[in-house]
Amino acid sequence: MATGMTDTTNDLSRPPRRRRTALYAAAAVGVVLIGLVFVFANAPTATTRVVDSPLVGRQAPPVAAETIDGDRFDLETLRGQWVVLNVFATWCVPCREEHPDLVRFDRRHRAIGDATVVGLVYDDDPDAVRAFRDAEGGEWPMLLDPDGRIALSLGVTGVPESFLIAPDGTVATKVTGGVRELELDALLDQLRTPRPPEDSP
Repeated sequence: MATGMTDTTNDLSRPPRRRRTALYAAAAVGVVLIGLVFVFANAPTATTRVVDSPLVGRQAPPVAAETIDGDRFDLETLRGQWVVLNVFATWCVPCREEHPDLVRFDRRHRAIGDATVVGLVYDDDPDAVRAFRDAEGGEWPMLLDPDGRIALSLGVTGVPESFLIAPDGTVATKVTGGVRELELDALLDQLRTPRPPEDSP
């Protein structure tokens, strides 16, 4: 009987141990999840990141389309100045975050006449874009690309993406993940500064 009682006691004590183990595991998972939430919530927002593109150094593909205001626009009309061709959508959070920087950049350089911004709408509703522009500002032309033809020719894989196009119409560089005004200025200054000739052997 004693042995039987001992066995019964052991059997009864096992479920609480399993429950405690499960409780500890759940608590550990909870701590990990809280940590991940903290990391993502405090991660820095995307900044100006230069990436490779087969278009760099080549003439920009044709960019001619109707704007959200119903006008016709052709990138060729901006030859002679620098252009930031910004591919964006109103449903894209980094696009919304970069927009104030683009507004400030465009306002300053438009006054000087050396650079301007052009927007290319990516898979978005024109009414939503107009409402966003009216609320947040932006004096540059915003082009519609309903069939995605222009985005495809640029090799766009997502938004936001921006292309800095030189006064001669060549693509100088490509930026992804959003832009920041001062970083964009620094990048533009770097591209405008002639590189020193390489030493001959």
